[in-house]
Amino acid sequence: MAVVAVWKCDRDGAMFDNKKDAEEHDKMLELAANITTLIERSVEGIDEQVSEEIGLLLAKRRDALAKACKGKPEVLLEDEDHGEDPSAETVTPFAANQ
Repeated sequence: MAVVAVWKCDRDGAMFDNKKDAEEHDKMLELAANITTLIERSVEGIDEQVSEEIGLLLAKRRDALAKACKGKPEVLLEDEDHGEDPSAETVTPFAANQ
C-alpha cells in the first residue's frame, strides 16, 4: 500500500497534493473572508450570500484586480479562465488519491 501525502484546507475542506498550493488556497480564502467583512460593513442591507460571492470573486481575481488598479482596467473583463485562479486546478478530491 502506498502512502499519499495530502494537505487539507481547514476553511473549506479542499485537498491538495502539495503544501504550497494548499497555503496559496488558504490565503485566497482568508482574503475573500476579509473582503466579505469589508463589504458587509460598508454596504448596508447587503445579503450575506451575495457579499460572500463578491468577496470570493475578488479574491480569486486579485491579480487582475491589482493590474486594473495600476492602470489596466481592461484586464478585469478578460476571460477568467486564463490562469487567474491557480488553485482551481490543484484541488484534489480525496477519493482520487486512493
